[in-house]
Amino acid sequence: MDDTMGDSWERARRVLAEAGLPPDVLARVRPLNGGTYNTVEELVLTDGNRYVLKVPPGPATDGLRHERRLLVSEARYCAGAAEAGVPAPRAVSVGGDTASPYLLMTACPGSPWSQTAPAGGQEAALRTELGRQVARLHRVTGPGFGYPSGALGPLAPDWRTAFTTMTDAVLADARHYGARLPRAVGEVAAVIRTGAPALDEVTVPALVHFDLWPGNILVDRPAAGRARIGGLIDGERMFWGDPLADFVSLALLGDIRKDEAFLAGYGEAGGRAVFDPAARVRLALYRAYLYLIMLTETIPRAAGDEHDRWVQEAVAPELGAALDEITELC
Repeated sequence: MDDTMGDSWERARRVLAEAGLPPDVLARVRPLNGGTYNTVEELVLTDGNRYVLKVPPGPATDGLRHERRLLVSEARYCAGAAEAGVPAPRAVSVGGDTASPYLLMTACPGSPWSQTAPAGGQEAALRTELGRQVARLHRVTGPGFGYPSGALGPLAPDWRTAFTTMTDAVLADARHYGARLPRAVGEVAAVIRTGAPALDEVTVPALVHFDLWPGNILVDRPAAGRARIGGLIDGERMFWGDPLADFVSLALLGDIRKDEAFLAGYGEAGGRAVFDPAARVRLALYRAYLYLIMLTETIPRAAGDEHDRWVQEAVAPELGAALDEITELC
């Protein structure tokens, strides 16, 4: 066992003990890929039960302003998903001091949708089920608007104030890191301001996952029966805000309005998806926000040349298109 694995093993035993589980039942520690910020490991116990342990990078690690205390947001997401009856991890223990925090969660069944895409008619049925689950999430409401972690300050009393704080933060990050954006930071900020009045239509702070791309949607394929949604995971970027914001990652680099199966399930479970001009402005604002994050985070992540080329070729034009849509509609 190398030093890294030894450190992971000892950390996992300590976390289990702090969660009230006997550390001697730990059978295996396995790193999980796909995360871009936290260290994520699967803990397998001798009885076959599985847990997921998340550990953030050290305080000196470069990151974006909203990424501080992400595990606080994820623990709140787990609680909200449990309240909604949505398949998601359940927080077992949030611990450690400020220098070594962690989050221990239950593991969900299934594999990421991005790795094993459903075949044939199963995809439409799963998208409909996904719509129902997301609508249930959106019934959960919070005490104010913004990130529950407090990374950008206290929750705001209105959505326009919260979202302006969020976009100002990522634009400040873009300036700080010298991110390659399709337009100057000041121009992006000006366009976003023109769309801000549409945010005033949002008066209820709903639970928004904001990272429901296929890698964070688990599909469970039991030996008998149909495939189903096994879990909506990685809720560390959740905020209290406009449910419409979740439609961006659910149709990453695409258009949710073309996903008839998802929208059908969303409506069946009580979700409201109306794409009038004001809603289209808001959707374009949320696309701009996510794509700003994706373009800016490549620098502190040191993502590498291949990923940097992809975001410039695939994401940067979508940011430009979102800004154009805001301008056209306003």
